[in-house]
Amino acid sequence: MNERDGEIKFGVLTVSDRASRGEYQDRGGPAIVDYLNKVIASSFSVESKLVADEIPAIESAITELGELGCCLVVTTGGTGPAPRDVTPEATENVCQKMMPGFGEQMRAVSLQYVPTAILSRQTAGIFNRTLVVNLPGSPKAIAQCLDAVFPAIPYCIDLIEGPSIETNEQHVVAFRPKQK
Repeated sequence: MNERDGEIKFGVLTVSDRASRGEYQDRGGPAIVDYLNKVIASSFSVESKLVADEIPAIESAITELGELGCCLVVTTGGTGPAPRDVTPEATENVCQKMMPGFGEQMRAVSLQYVPTAILSRQTAGIFNRTLVVNLPGSPKAIAQCLDAVFPAIPYCIDLIEGPSIETNEQHVVAFRPKQK
């Protein structure tokens, strides 16, 4: 079977000290899964992980999800300026290429809703054949940010030789250049 025709797997990584200790219910991870269920028309599965705000734990989780064959890993949490917010650093440590346009677009859209969007450090990068996208922790912000960048995600995954992902065009129209 061709890599492009393989099973589609997504990784969802929640980064939260409190949720990892059971003090707080993870709302970000389920919000990402709900979003994917709404916008993806292709058949897919999801691998989910929950880790504390620790660089080694985040790096390990991203690496493991990529090695499990996830073509996309979406993280939630740890993107602010607080001392324990280290998700972007961990992402940069494991990725071979950074994709700063994702963070730029998410902040631009978020600024339409809250002036504190400039405090966000969301980013994205490529780990082998996995696109890693860092999102904030708020379920509302997760949907706003994914709406802003998801049209480019299927084509990015095409370019890194991942599976072909079709979207539910009532929710998100994936952009792919016209074939000649």
